[in-house]
Amino acid sequence: MNIAIEVPEDIGHQLLARWGDISQRALEALTLEAYRSEVITEVQVQRMLNLSSRWEVDAFLKRAKAYLDYTEADLEQDILAIRNVVPR
Repeated sequence: MNIAIEVPEDIGHQLLARWGDISQRALEALTLEAYRSEVITEVQVQRMLNLSSRWEVDAFLKRAKAYLDYTEADLEQDILAIRNVVPR
């Protein structure tokens, strides 16, 4: 899907001079907001930005400081789930 936005020409030139590929920056900003709002998953971030690995996704999200809330209770629940799957 293609989405077009319009910005004033002078501002567009400023952005272009500073960032280069404005379309890529806009796509990254949209992707980050969707991820932070829990609209899309990490797998969808990878698809939207055409990243080749999970590691690239993690690096991108880390650079953007895009962390989802993960509480101690979430960690405890994950540990219990792993213990139920992994034999002792």
